[in-house]
Amino acid sequence: MGYVIMSKIKELVTSEKLQYLIFVILSISVTMMTWIISNLPLFERYFGKINPLIIIISTSILGVILLSLLLAKGQFLIYKKGNINGILLSAGLAALFAAVIILVDIKVVFPNDIDVLFPQSLLFYPAIGFIVEVLFHILPMSLLFFLLSTFFKRISNRLIIWICILTVSILEPVYQTISFIGHYPSWTVFYIGFHILLINLVQLLIFKRYDFISMYLFRLVYYLIWHIIWGYMRLELLF
Repeated sequence: MGYVIMSKIKELVTSEKLQYLIFVILSISVTMMTWIISNLPLFERYFGKINPLIIIISTSILGVILLSLLLAKGQFLIYKKGNINGILLSAGLAALFAAVIILVDIKVVFPNDIDVLFPQSLLFYPAIGFIVEVLFHILPMSLLFFLLSTFFKRISNRLIIWICILTVSILEPVYQTISFIGHYPSWTVFYIGFHILLINLVQLLIFKRYDFISMYLFRLVYYLIWHIIWGYMRLELLF
């Protein structure tokens, strides 16, 4: 089984050189960002004492393997050449979602320590965003798609993809909102969960329609506005 997978990946690397090149460049970039700030305790709330370089390198390798499985099925792309529409759509929707959560923050005022501070945030959020995309989207999407397409051969790929998208989009909002329960009004917890659910759903639809890079770009723009720019401004305006 392992030999078959590696053989298929080798074939894909040969036929889809540009897609893999883009992912390798992205992986190297986020690894370098992580390395620069790896001596700071920025990742500890997520990974404890594990060296973040180990996490980012492992995530990159895992990402290549899992995206190859999806490529092999002919359903998803790492990078779609000439994909201007996907990039513009991702950036625009991400900016809209970021603007909405900023308004919620102004109303509720989240704690002052929810963000990594500038300028470390410029390196931290692209790296953690890459990890989130692989672990919360690519990993469950590829595994669920593989299992369903293997054991339910009579179900069309189209239906399987929709089942995967709807299921995977629930994972991050559940993870994110658990810590909010009991600390914020019910409406706030509900909205945050709904907000993150919509973000994940939109991202996965972008992945389906366009490519992984567009999906990742959505998170980059969202993090840039919400965590980096507003994360810096809110400390002056709200505290």
